[in-house]
Amino acid sequence: MSRSFGLVVVGDEILSGKRVDKHMPKVIELLAERGLELDWAEYVGDVPVRITAALGRAFASGDIVFSTGGIGATPDDHTRQCAAAALGVPLALHPEAEALIRERMQDTAREQGTVYEPDRPDNIHRLNMGVFPLGARIIPNTYNKIPGFSIGDVHFVPGFPVMAWPMIESVLDGRYAELFARGRAAEKSVIVYGAMEATLTPLMETIEREHAGIKVFSLPSVDHPQHGRHIELGVKGDASRIEAAYAQLIAGLHAFGVRLGPEMVR
Repeated sequence: MSRSFGLVVVGDEILSGKRVDKHMPKVIELLAERGLELDWAEYVGDVPVRITAALGRAFASGDIVFSTGGIGATPDDHTRQCAAAALGVPLALHPEAEALIRERMQDTAREQGTVYEPDRPDNIHRLNMGVFPLGARIIPNTYNKIPGFSIGDVHFVPGFPVMAWPMIESVLDGRYAELFARGRAAEKSVIVYGAMEATLTPLMETIEREHAGIKVFSLPSVDHPQHGRHIELGVKGDASRIEAAYAQLIAGLHAFGVRLGPEMVR
């Protein structure tokens, strides 16, 4: 069974450079630990029309998608509303989310030595963090109990890594374990000196055509500190098919007479 994975990162702070996105590298890592890989990613600022369009594409893709950021209750948080707009459904206070948010407010009051006042305006406003598109399922948040939510295979988590990453892990392990391919995926490559990608392209195409489920990749570099100008050329895919494809790649490179450097296995 195979599914594609996507990532939507929401926030002006990423596009302005005030914050560096840490989510994509972490999601790549979490997926790789499970024998999976990220197929696409999209960045979008805090502009409702753009967020709605991006989420519309995510819902329509049929992929498993994680969306980070914008699910709070401040004026620059639009993701919850945009998800509802993309689906054409209303927003509603989720009963489980409400209970968890109220628990969090009571915990905070105890920590501060104050009395929890459920009808205080700021506490009522905090419940907006549990207003999700109708039909959503909550994603528990072990950090502070304020949940994220899922609609189908699109999963919404906060922008804070300390909250988002455990939530993404819980979704992967709780809903998609049957997709895990630990030990079934592999990658093998070699450093190639003195060759042009255009020259090697027919060889790459032949290998992909003759080895189902194998992808050939080419990563050129012009100023690598160790290897200088070179191409990292390799194959990746089903571990049981890697060796045959790689052997054909090496034989083809020898036929071109190019100089080969170190090999890498991942």
